[in-house]
Amino acid sequence: MARLYDSRKRILVTGGAGFIGSHLIDRLLEQGHEVLCADNLFTGTKRNIDQLHNHPRFEFMRHDVTFPLYVEVDEIYNLACPASPVHYQHDPVQTTKTSVHGAINILGLAKRLKCKVFQASTSEVYGDPTVHPQPETYWGNVNPIGPRACYDEGKRCAETLFFDYHNQHGLEIKVARIFNTYGPRMHPADGRVVSNFIMQALRGEPITVYGDGLQTRSFCYVDDLVEGFIRLMETGDDVTGPVNLGNPGEFTMLELAEKAIAMTGSQSVIVHKELPADDPRQRQPDITRAKTLLDWEPTIDLDTGLKWTIDYFRNLLKELDRV
Repeated sequence: MARLYDSRKRILVTGGAGFIGSHLIDRLLEQGHEVLCADNLFTGTKRNIDQLHNHPRFEFMRHDVTFPLYVEVDEIYNLACPASPVHYQHDPVQTTKTSVHGAINILGLAKRLKCKVFQASTSEVYGDPTVHPQPETYWGNVNPIGPRACYDEGKRCAETLFFDYHNQHGLEIKVARIFNTYGPRMHPADGRVVSNFIMQALRGEPITVYGDGLQTRSFCYVDDLVEGFIRLMETGDDVTGPVNLGNPGEFTMLELAEKAIAMTGSQSVIVHKELPADDPRQRQPDITRAKTLLDWEPTIDLDTGLKWTIDYFRNLLKELDRV
């Protein structure tokens, strides 16, 4: 049963046509709110929000957050930014602008409206970590001039801006650091391991594993993540974050590839390619803070979440075959 707020709010979700943003919007509408979705559709797609086309409390605005946005809302979730290496490295200057200029514009809007504002940050602020698992107190190990820096440093700078607006202007902020998230509506060609492995397995193509495949990631199902967002947004003024949101279950890339093959019934074989520059060797969240402050932890295990995600991609491929 969805929790209801005390009263209906008008909520802005930037990046709302993206994978995570569209799931967040579904939940907010389910709770009875009005939602304004702003997205420039660089990586988001109208397909993710098609089901909301005639919803009386949903509105879509095509907008790039690097430009100011003049709207009237009660709360803001800032999710606007390409999040996969394939997409954010396509135009690294624009990626940095989206994180930094976008944060400035959204914070300026929140300051004018005197409203609560949420920043979707990332575990990439930790870079290739030397501390494992990663607590929020860890400052990270990031290459500021590497191929991933446009995203890593852009998100780090955005966090700086959020906390400076909080400290200087008293703005109520909520900052979440998102670890690897998966589920339906992922872009099939976003280059992330879950979508890559599932699509390759369903097509019977070789499964591409970079390096020795022993590097680890922790995978959180999107519904669990969205629950964490909402719980963080519901906290009082004394909770700003950053708060890690992710599943502490840790898996190697080889383990994930083998699961994808087994769960799809594929005949795909695993092939190894050179590890990309600055690719983190380990990634696992310390979610002590989320458990303590939000009473939150993931409830959906990897096998269950992968089954639902595989079903989504299988249906997507059937639709593509019919076109």
